Amino acid sequence: MIEFSLWDIVRNLGLAARWTVALSLIAFVGGGVVGLGLLIARISKSKLAQRAVIAYVALFQGTPLLIQLFLAYFGLALLGIKTSAWTAAALALTFYTSAFLLDIWRGCVEAIPRGQWEAADSLALSSMQKLRHVVFPQALRIAVPPTVGFLVQVIKGTALASVIGFIEITKAGTMIANATFQPFLVYSCVAVCYFALCFPVSLYARHLEGRLRHA
Repeated sequence: MIEFSLWDIVRNLGLAARWTVALSLIAFVGGGVVGLGLLIARISKSKLAQRAVIAYVALFQGTPLLIQLFLAYFGLALLGIKTSAWTAAALALTFYTSAFLLDIWRGCVEAIPRGQWEAADSLALSSMQKLRHVVFPQALRIAVPPTVGFLVQVIKGTALASVIGFIEITKAGTMIANATFQPFLVYSCVAVCYFALCFPVSLYARHLEGRLRHA
């Protein structure tokens, strides 16, 4: 058994937290970019594009993230594509995040009064101009609080990346617990680390929601 002080445990978990934050940001930003593209396709007039996006959302929302991580890591290897745990985790979480952000943003776009769409039509704007200048600016105010709030789910979802060997907070905690035989202490520290990451984001989302309600 290796002797670890409380400071050693916290310090090592803090080092692993950098990778949790990095993976969360990559998944959130990448998911946002993919989700925006899917949103445009979803609200387009193309029935084929709409059906393709609906199938995409059903796939990634209807299957566990854990299975998606396995498929990204082991499935691509079967196709001859070598992937690291980092790459597989980033891909799986990006696609998973995009499916949920798409639904959040679609609800915000559909919340814009129909009169705004008709007013844009009366100005003879193209579809992209209508979205860019009329719909998206109004939907953005509604979308910010739930989007920021969903970041909490992304951060917690990174814990599942430990099953494919990605060393973030949970994986680091497991390694330390196996070395010290102090699982209760170690996993309590892991829980505190996640709380320290997620609670400020939750507070900020509530703050944004309160400002929106006041406005």
